[in-house]
Amino acid sequence: MIVKIHKRDDRAILAVCDSDLIGRVFTEGDRQLDLTSDFYKGEERDDKDVGDLMRNADIVNLVGPKAVAIGIQEEVITQDHVMTIAGIPHAQASIIHE
Repeated sequence: MIVKIHKRDDRAILAVCDSDLIGRVFTEGDRQLDLTSDFYKGEERDDKDVGDLMRNADIVNLVGPKAVAIGIQEEVITQDHVMTIAGIPHAQASIIHE
């Protein structure tokens, strides 16, 4: 998976995208998932690293079946958070750390 960490103020926004989807654009009706921007262009990470990063992020943006599955496994999202655009699962969540 490709991971990019964006720092804003004291918050970490984590973008995670399945490697095979980077650089592509998916359109369904008036919705579009554009994975060509720098927002998603990060570095390859293994599943364990991705899970650790998700648990410590403030906001997650997940694209692709693998990324979304790890988000569900790590309990940062539920299936109810997942939408699909042209068959590609996508989820976003803000994480509250106690």
